[in-house]
Amino acid sequence: MVNRILIRVKVVQMLYAYLLTRSEFRIDPAPEAPSRDKRFAYSVYLDLLQLIIELSGCNPQRKGNKQPVVLPPKLNSNRVGKALADTDAIKSAMLRGAGSYEVVRECVPALAGIISESAVYTDYAKRRKLTLDDDVKLWTSILSTIIAKSEAVEKAFRTNDDFSQVGYEAGIRQAIDTLEAYNDSRAAYRNAQSDLQRSLDTAYSLYHHLFGLMIELTNTQADRIETAKRKYLATDQDRNPNTRFITNALVARLKENEGLQKYLKDHPMRWADEPSLIKKLLDSILASDAYKEYMESAERSYEGDCNLWRNLLKNVIITSDDLAEELENRSIFWNDDLEIMATFVLKTIGHFAKNPDAPVELLPEYKDEEDAAFGAELFSLAVENRELYREYIDKFINSDQWDPERLAFMDIVIMTCAIAELMNYPAIPVPVTMNEYVEIANNYSTQRSGQFVNGILYAVVTYLQQEGILKKN
Repeated sequence: MVNRILIRVKVVQMLYAYLLTRSEFRIDPAPEAPSRDKRFAYSVYLDLLQLIIELSGCNPQRKGNKQPVVLPPKLNSNRVGKALADTDAIKSAMLRGAGSYEVVRECVPALAGIISESAVYTDYAKRRKLTLDDDVKLWTSILSTIIAKSEAVEKAFRTNDDFSQVGYEAGIRQAIDTLEAYNDSRAAYRNAQSDLQRSLDTAYSLYHHLFGLMIELTNTQADRIETAKRKYLATDQDRNPNTRFITNALVARLKENEGLQKYLKDHPMRWADEPSLIKKLLDSILASDAYKEYMESAERSYEGDCNLWRNLLKNVIITSDDLAEELENRSIFWNDDLEIMATFVLKTIGHFAKNPDAPVELLPEYKDEEDAAFGAELFSLAVENRELYREYIDKFINSDQWDPERLAFMDIVIMTCAIAELMNYPAIPVPVTMNEYVEIANNYSTQRSGQFVNGILYAVVTYLQQEGILKKN
């Protein structure tokens, strides 16, 4: 019921929020009015971070160096090194040649050999699927157990005139703290995953609560009728009202449906607590042509009762600005859910109408286990491979027409999710994936985004197929 169309939208939204707020590494600023020890500690700190970049094969200045360095295979282009290399503070330090790094970097070949034979690297290299979390933990361990204990590294730092043992140890601790702080920031990633699942669960909740709204509107009209009967100057119409609306067979079945009632009890959302909204919606229903035709019709049938609510939902309830505002106040996840969930409610009622003798059963949250896992998997794949997918995107951006640094960030996020799906879900046809994400771009980004996203994705798909990376038509 929560289908892949909605899941894709939710993944794009959560990825956008996560990437917009995340911080790869928080590089400590230089200390103000530093003592000699603090000044040297900061120099050690920056040099050690550059050493991680060097050992990850991510230092562009290493290119053309006469001394080749054989790095352990799974350290080469390690994501931690790349993330550090992309940090402005480290870029500046590398350009300035700050600290003793030119001397320290001479330790790289020996360190690479020691790391490749270490137990921590051996365990890391055995893993078939490595996460960014694994990369950070690896480097935290290498820094604290190998680099910090290396006599050659310490000797290289001693060539600095400001060397002090206190400053040296403080710089090592500072570098380890930076890595561990990044590891702590992975909580933002886990929170984003949790928010994604909660968003999908909340959408499913809205599906049930729309049925609950139908019941509440019916109950409110029943209360109005009873109140009118007790009026001091009640009219004949008040005393003998048309009860067809409040005895609607579909709503009666919904009231008796044990699954729905249990869900509404376990996930409370009392529409009765919003009397103003209920009054506005009910008044609009009573004034609608669908209601008048239903009440005046001589023919009564279960199908007719179902069709009434289909018409009211499509033409009165779902189009209500008051309902949209209330849902937005209730949950930030419902901003875009109403139209999609209403579609499933309409489909469910349509099924009821065609099967009057069958039990009233609501749709399950997901069609199958694959759909249930699709959102979390797609989000993780997009996050873990975003640098690679961004390279594919940038490869086909015409810099004469588009400045890569000024592209709409939502477009980048949409294309990242699309490429993640193209690369990892062989059963989903290429046109399906492309059409879905172009539609998301049309609805959630700029006016030109749909056309732009379509063009870039087409070029990326063609390239990946020609290179044998994408093996589906």
